[in-house]
Amino acid sequence: MAGLKELKGKGHTPTLFMAFLYFDMSFMVWTMLGPLSTEIGEALALGGHIMSAGEKATLLSLPILSGAILRILLGFGVDKIGAKMTALISQMVVILSLLTAFYMGANDSITYDVLLIVALGLGFAGASFAVALPQAGQWYPPKLQGVVLGIAGAGNIGVVIDFLFAPKIAELWGWHAVFGVGAAMAILVFIAYLFLAKDAPSDIYTARPKKLKDYVKLLGDKDTWWFSLFYAISFGGFVGFAGYMKVYLMNTYQADMSAFGIEVFDETNVKVIAGYFGALCIFAGAVLRPVGGNIADKIGGIKSLYFFYAMVALLVTLTATVTLPFFVAIFVLFLIMANLGMANGAVFQLVPQRFAKDIGIMTGIVGCAGGLGGTALIKTLGWSKGQFGGYTEGFLIFAAVVVVALIGLSLVKTRWRTTWGVQSGGRI
Repeated sequence: MAGLKELKGKGHTPTLFMAFLYFDMSFMVWTMLGPLSTEIGEALALGGHIMSAGEKATLLSLPILSGAILRILLGFGVDKIGAKMTALISQMVVILSLLTAFYMGANDSITYDVLLIVALGLGFAGASFAVALPQAGQWYPPKLQGVVLGIAGAGNIGVVIDFLFAPKIAELWGWHAVFGVGAAMAILVFIAYLFLAKDAPSDIYTARPKKLKDYVKLLGDKDTWWFSLFYAISFGGFVGFAGYMKVYLMNTYQADMSAFGIEVFDETNVKVIAGYFGALCIFAGAVLRPVGGNIADKIGGIKSLYFFYAMVALLVTLTATVTLPFFVAIFVLFLIMANLGMANGAVFQLVPQRFAKDIGIMTGIVGCAGGLGGTALIKTLGWSKGQFGGYTEGFLIFAAVVVVALIGLSLVKTRWRTTWGVQSGGRI
């Protein structure tokens, strides 16, 4: 609360608000394919194309993959042409992608290949992280960066909105209508952003453009790779499970969700019920990220990650090896997403302490690694389903990677605490 009070009279409130709204809207459309995966699969099947498990995983992972790579590209755009112009161009690509899916879906002319192109376009929404946060932060002094970036970055709640409303809109008006509604909302945000958001003037912020050699230099630092691994697991796990959540629930617990929907909501559409349960689990990871950062501030990022990763490894292994009753499975998924969300906060409690002078570049590199991790997780789950008819192998592979991260923490903790950790000013 104290931080929020300090914002009064500082910076540029309209820009901060629009950075949040732009990021929230972008995160919502970035993950839109996930809660519509079943409906899109049914529409393609009517046209004669039955998606395999691998094709479905590819479609769901493409926005995550392109969003990861585009974060670095848009980061360069912020430096060269400014955050506002970069955001406007990015938003136009996203709106065009949404309208393409809407019109072709409404005319029953959508194809799998077209959807792949749409998915790539939606990656520009996922890359908004690299634009919205710097634009908001440029207006405020260093002591307020935490609260400012927290407000701007709270837009990851958009994925929860997807799972709550997209399946119901699809039930009422067809899956393509979700893209139409998304396009209409994106256009409104675009117009508001055009008039309200502003780049910080030179007397407040002086741009220091990043060069390719700056990225190459940091890639030569082994700690860059450790942080990339840690975030590929935490954020990659969060966004990967979020994107694949509905597919997993529909393939594993369809009968249970149908019975629950009829008994509690008088709802017969199991796809809508899957959206509700998916939203519940994803909500945990979205809102608990700052809690993880706060815990890391108190007990140290390394100790926090030990706990969060150990819980994830244990719970994912449980999911893989035991056939859990439906509500127990939902509770376990809720805990997995909660711990992944808190691990996201813990990782970024450590990164600024290690790379204080290069935090902009590191945000791009580590953020890219997070997106790549999400892509790999979705593809692994799709491969597991296609090859073995279930998800046991996919979950176990992810659990094994988390164990590797735990071993990695053991390898670096002493060096970190006795070198840069001594001068960092925070608990590591």
